[in-house]
Amino acid sequence: MRTNFDFAPYRRSTVGFDRLFDLLENTVRAETETYPPFDIEQDGEDRYRITLAVAGFRPEDIDVVAQNNQLVVTGRKANAADDRQYLHRGIATRAFERRFQLADFVVVQDASFDNGLLRISLKREIPEAMKPRRIEINGASTPAANDSLDAPKAEREAA
Repeated sequence: MRTNFDFAPYRRSTVGFDRLFDLLENTVRAETETYPPFDIEQDGEDRYRITLAVAGFRPEDIDVVAQNNQLVVTGRKANAADDRQYLHRGIATRAFERRFQLADFVVVQDASFDNGLLRISLKREIPEAMKPRRIEINGASTPAANDSLDAPKAEREAA
């Protein structure tokens, strides 16, 4: 089964959609990564939470960086001298990097670590200038008002 889709023909015939095609291509690549497992929840209309299962890591082993509509979570275990002899090692502690594409105006509020779960809270904060606003429509001017427009400029300024 083919997992790649060639966007080249679409890139040649569109303008300004480069970011969309990059997101689609990155999503296809990201679907092959399975470690660490994660959940994405919607807590409300504009609130989200990403939960990653990072058993075996401590908070100081994990970096969370948000930049340019992308959230990157990186985990690296410190190389400690381990004198233990394992018969079976099923808890993965390998290094990882998990990337999440964030929509415009989605910001990271905080991150918490509890019982091997890293929780990252997100919120969409649309700036006031970008929010829809109602525009008042002025009423039609009265005939008396139209007459004043025809009056000479000096008379209008005096009024």
